[in-house]
Amino acid sequence: MPSANKSALFQKLPSTDELLRRSDMQALIEREGHVAVTESIRVVIANLRQEVANSQLDENSLDIALGGLSAAVERQVHQSLSYSLLPLVNATGVILHTNLGRAPLAASALDHVRAAASAYSNLEYDLATGERGKRDVHVERLFQKLLDDAGPSFARPDSRGRLSLRGSEQTISAGTSTAISTIVVNNNAAAVLLALNSLAEGGEVIVSRGELVEIGGSFRIPDVMSKSSATLREVGTTNRTRIADYERAMNDRTRLLLRVHRSNFEITGFTEQPALDELVALAHRRNLPLMEDLGSGALIDLRSVGINGEPGVLDSLRAGVDIVTYSGDKLLGGPQAGLISGRADLVARMRSNSLFRALRVDKLTYAALEATLLAYVKRDHDAVPVLRMMRLSKDEIARRAEGIVSQVRSAQGKSAHLKLELVDGESVIGGGAAPSAVLPTRLIAVTHADLSADELCARLRASTPPVIARVEEGRVLLDLRTVFPEQDANLATGLASLNSDLKPET
Repeated sequence: MPSANKSALFQKLPSTDELLRRSDMQALIEREGHVAVTESIRVVIANLRQEVANSQLDENSLDIALGGLSAAVERQVHQSLSYSLLPLVNATGVILHTNLGRAPLAASALDHVRAAASAYSNLEYDLATGERGKRDVHVERLFQKLLDDAGPSFARPDSRGRLSLRGSEQTISAGTSTAISTIVVNNNAAAVLLALNSLAEGGEVIVSRGELVEIGGSFRIPDVMSKSSATLREVGTTNRTRIADYERAMNDRTRLLLRVHRSNFEITGFTEQPALDELVALAHRRNLPLMEDLGSGALIDLRSVGINGEPGVLDSLRAGVDIVTYSGDKLLGGPQAGLISGRADLVARMRSNSLFRALRVDKLTYAALEATLLAYVKRDHDAVPVLRMMRLSKDEIARRAEGIVSQVRSAQGKSAHLKLELVDGESVIGGGAAPSAVLPTRLIAVTHADLSADELCARLRASTPPVIARVEEGRVLLDLRTVFPEQDANLATGLASLNSDLKPET
């Protein structure tokens, strides 16, 4: 477009003050406020100015846009005053979808959070004594109930005051606490940071090269270790590490042995890794703590829901691991948190570390975590959404899928634009947990005569509430394992809206 023509178009754009004086804008100001309307006008006019500069608007299209200025400003006001963080329908079949907020909370957790947030609470107040208390107590008592079974696996003193490990001749120093304690920080990376800084600052931590994982968002175990002021000492190779590698690396600067669970990938083929009991025996023989970063950290035996090879917190503690770090919002099914469970004397050192205050969590996290742990104590596992989703059978999912497909087909009548079919598929755990575990499911496969799979997904994301699906082999796939039953109607409505031969607006 010639510069002269562009200049003429620029001159047609109204000023902000001119628009603010209009009666329709005055009415909008009364409803939404002067500041919000003024800012929205500036955004709308700036967008039009940019489109003119980019030759995207001619005189006719600009006139049409100017005729719809009031509606455009109102839409912008609504967008600017709306929440950005939205609830949505996760139809991907990824139970712990990191981008979608990982574990949804139990209803009891939501109720407890609301109660704790809407009034004052005894977060750090001892009701019995009337004095200052500790915020740990609200979940510590529950962790003690859930992890109490691990106690006997810790070392016990023999007749000579030595602590023998699981009946073997290997010993650790007398006086070591056998009680289990737990503290909470804001995520598992923080838990690893606090544990390493408390137990190994200025010293060396021995870890296998095959366990130097990246835990998501470009955060890597070696980087976390560096920030803890502990020195990383790598042993073995990427695919093979033996117990002798750990033993040869020990020196007078060694403070800790670290085992990192490869929770988001697998190494197969020509591999070797020391058994956990070998590491426990070596660490305790050398009077060193053994720490395991589990990452996800399940509190139930996942074999009960068909998931094998994913160790739980109790498995590690029973084996004699001294400190276990894990997440609250993954397999546990609670809020985002980093949990540190293990020997009470070691946990006490972390609690007294000034970093603990910097990394501690607030009353809302404690409320959500307390309610989630209570569900475990009551063995009400179906109350925890993540566990309930893992326990869903393929037949249960198929029945719901058939109902949705039937509902959408009835709504579309004789139209053949949208095609729905049921196919077998697999759900995954996600969230850096059980990378090889899959759960059989029944999928709704969606195709459209005139719209591509990506266009269908874009339309579903634009629905209210947004629906997030996955695309495979040119089809949109919807997995109801991760869709709450009360969201089925929203999903059916979103699918019915796809029944159009019109291309989405550009």
